[in-house]
Amino acid sequence: MRTILYIIQKEFLQVFRNRSMLPIIFVVPLVQLIILVNAATFEMKHIRISVVDLDLSGTSRKLISKFRGSPFYQVQSASFSYKDAEDDMKKGKVDMILQVPSGFEKKLVCENHAKVQFVINAINGQTAGLTNAYSTMILLDFNRELVLDNTTPAMTAGLRNIQTDYSYWYNPKLNYKTYMVPGILVLLVTIIGLLLSGMNIVREKEIGTIEQINVTPIKKIQFIAGKLIPFWIIGLFELAFGLSIGKLLFNIPMEGSLGLIFLSASVYLFVILSFGLLISTITNTQQQAMLVSFFFMVVFILMSGLFTSIESMPQWAQNLDRLNPLMYFIRIMRMVLLKGSTFADISSHFWSLVIYAAIIISVAIRRYRKVA
Repeated sequence: MRTILYIIQKEFLQVFRNRSMLPIIFVVPLVQLIILVNAATFEMKHIRISVVDLDLSGTSRKLISKFRGSPFYQVQSASFSYKDAEDDMKKGKVDMILQVPSGFEKKLVCENHAKVQFVINAINGQTAGLTNAYSTMILLDFNRELVLDNTTPAMTAGLRNIQTDYSYWYNPKLNYKTYMVPGILVLLVTIIGLLLSGMNIVREKEIGTIEQINVTPIKKIQFIAGKLIPFWIIGLFELAFGLSIGKLLFNIPMEGSLGLIFLSASVYLFVILSFGLLISTITNTQQQAMLVSFFFMVVFILMSGLFTSIESMPQWAQNLDRLNPLMYFIRIMRMVLLKGSTFADISSHFWSLVIYAAIIISVAIRRYRKVA
């Protein structure tokens, strides 16, 4: 045990002596948390539209005012030429064209129906779908107002309306930051843990000290434990620091047990650090270790459910995602912080991480060869 403590002490001294390492550990996660939480959002708040009103009637102006009054839309231009509006869309100046045809009001009065056209930039399919949904809701609300304005009280006396009251669980204000902060915290802990552990032993190889360590009487398990535990402590500190920033800056709810969060994080960090150790045993330079780490990190992040729903992936991708440790910990973080889930609720994810940690660390220890 004393030998492990000496190695841990040596690792901490080495980390804090490296001035280029300290900003990576303490400053970069803070900056990334603030930037990513505000930038990584699918909320549509600034949909730029171009209006082509060929009717110029009171009804068409009332419809356009509905879009102007919405906080989600910004009317960038208004013209009588659809060609000009289409050119603006091709140049990326607008996201949607609202075209009101000539005779719009006349058809509503005489024929009780009329058409308007939405032309939406669908390069980003998800953005186009949300834009279409918002626009359709505004149009339905406008249509409802028209019906009420043109209906006499006698005609509506016998009608009954169904009123719907909404209650959103776990995120009542539908704040996207509340959903993203737990996942971003997992991402930051993963980046720090995987990169630091992946390059640690490789650095010993590059400066030539690994041969000196290998011929010492230090046992392999002692050496690996002394190498991983400092970064395990740093990872837990990063998580605590991130949770504090998330609460102070973004007021994320903490409905569940923080002890359960850190218990799960302890196991998860062993998975990531062991994965980094495994990478360091198969690479010879820090550049190789970084490239291999980024390869796995990109795959893990994109398939973790952080930005896209896992349930919307193909079945083969969902099955493959069972090998993704980020998926398990992101679900644990969101369930505990936002829902207040207990250990019984997250037990399947927790034990999956335990099994994952046991397998990865066993492979990493077996792969590391020490000559004593």
